[in-house]
Amino acid sequence: MNSIDHKKYQAIPDMLRDRVILVTGAGDGIGRACAKSFAQYGATVILLGRTVSKLEALHDEILEAGLAQPGIVPMDLLKAMAPEYLELKDSLEKEYGCLHGLLHNASILGERSPIEQQNIGTWHEVMHVNLTAPFVLTQTLFPLLRDSGDASVVFTSSGVGRKGRAFWGAYAVSKFGTEGLSQVLADETSEAGKIRVNCINPGKTRTKMRRTAYPAEDVNTLLTPEDIMAPYLYLMGPDSHGVTGQSIDCQ
Repeated sequence: MNSIDHKKYQAIPDMLRDRVILVTGAGDGIGRACAKSFAQYGATVILLGRTVSKLEALHDEILEAGLAQPGIVPMDLLKAMAPEYLELKDSLEKEYGCLHGLLHNASILGERSPIEQQNIGTWHEVMHVNLTAPFVLTQTLFPLLRDSGDASVVFTSSGVGRKGRAFWGAYAVSKFGTEGLSQVLADETSEAGKIRVNCINPGKTRTKMRRTAYPAEDVNTLLTPEDIMAPYLYLMGPDSHGVTGQSIDCQ
């Protein structure tokens, strides 16, 4: 990795101009903040999420700021089947021609409980949304990423995806899988140099998922999603060209 301090990274204006970036889980929290930030630096963002009203509100907010018109993709990653993924690929190819960035932000927590008590159905859901869906989406959109000539794929990891901790169950295991998927894909694409693949760990951030996991925590002690945008901009922008197979922290 180069010597840039990604936590203090300063993006230049219009750094992402002419780049098309898809963000999953764009309706809330970190995904919403990332989509706005990418748009503010010139990108055309594709907003993917479950709740149309939230995506539409963000769409309008971006337009009102005078930024590039974003796209909206209503998709429930828990329920989406092959035809929906293929339809997304075809529509992006027709509209934009290629894809320069893919941020896998959408995740679900499941339940915090001992392995002995993990609900099997919930386990499957967490694994599907957090690991299988990002794999399928990346595989489906791979030709569009390759055709851009300079694409960045960013997976969302977690501290519990690097060192297992009691009671984090399916969520932790899914994030260990995310780290593995990212490393394998980075190794497979490193020689061609057209796609870089990295993981990012947001850390303790003021989100709904964090409140669910730590209901007694004082949220005022946490950074907001907007506070941690520097590493995301770094990984999506040209300054991270050649940086691949890494797992970095926002905090």
